[in-house]
Amino acid sequence: MSIKNVEVRVLSLAVLSSVDLEKNPMSYSKIAAVVCISVILLLSSCSSPIQETRQVSSEPITAILGAFEREITLLEDELTDTQEQRIEGIRFVSGKLSGKRVVIAFTGIGKVNAAMTTTLLIEHFKPDKIIFTGIAGAVNQQLQPGDIVIAEKTAHHDMGTIWPEGLFHKGVKNRLDGWENPVFFDADERLLRLAERAAGQVELSSIQIISGQRTPKVVKGIVVTGDAFIASTDKCIELRKKLGADAVEMEGAAVAQLCYQRGIGYLVIRSISDNADEGAVLDKQTFYIMAAKNSSSLVIELVGLLATELPAKKSEESKS
Repeated sequence: MSIKNVEVRVLSLAVLSSVDLEKNPMSYSKIAAVVCISVILLLSSCSSPIQETRQVSSEPITAILGAFEREITLLEDELTDTQEQRIEGIRFVSGKLSGKRVVIAFTGIGKVNAAMTTTLLIEHFKPDKIIFTGIAGAVNQQLQPGDIVIAEKTAHHDMGTIWPEGLFHKGVKNRLDGWENPVFFDADERLLRLAERAAGQVELSSIQIISGQRTPKVVKGIVVTGDAFIASTDKCIELRKKLGADAVEMEGAAVAQLCYQRGIGYLVIRSISDNADEGAVLDKQTFYIMAAKNSSSLVIELVGLLATELPAKKSEESKS
């Protein structure tokens, strides 16, 4: 029984117990008043449960994902007006980053984890853009730890058909429309453009090398994804030759495929932590924090540009 129903009964009994129908002819009017009040309260108690009223913003929300918790906590530390929510055990934190509404989560390692977390996020938060940030191994030999690759295209490097000659890369059918997915998923043009601008403004952590400090560089390129950590020079040569890869990681293409199939703009930004060669494990441990920090710094700068572009866009629409 609800608290409201208890209150109604107590009120009714209290009034009725104070009324003597024989001695007080006005009692009937009192009873009628009690009945009316009781009916009104009972009807209101039969309505749907009271829910917390939340102010719904018309501003679209941008999602930011990362595979490792450290990659995400660097961004969470910069959030204001934060709210935490757990969905199926996965923690999502929403708030304002550089003045822009965002929701942040870490996916865990691998394509399945990334796809699961991204699906939950899309269904519950309805983002208009998704940014994936974090570390990667360099396939392009011109890249060094601390450098950043803004992915113009993303691809699964382990999807297709294996013939005697090797793997033939091929997309699978989109379950939503039946058409075959492309091998390469193109990044959102607006996010790509703003990321390039952000790269020219952001201050990145320098890299300590034998000859001194090295300033990281930011390039556009191709990021490829597979469910294996690459620590092989031969594999890097193959990925570079077959796919033109600049960097390799384990989540980006899964998120890209979901976004492609759902019609959501996406961008993958990866900071190099190792050279995906035989020394990759040790290099990753050495440069992980610095690489994650550089990737997060660029994302924060990018989100700030998104925040300033939104009011300008609204102003232009109101004038037209």
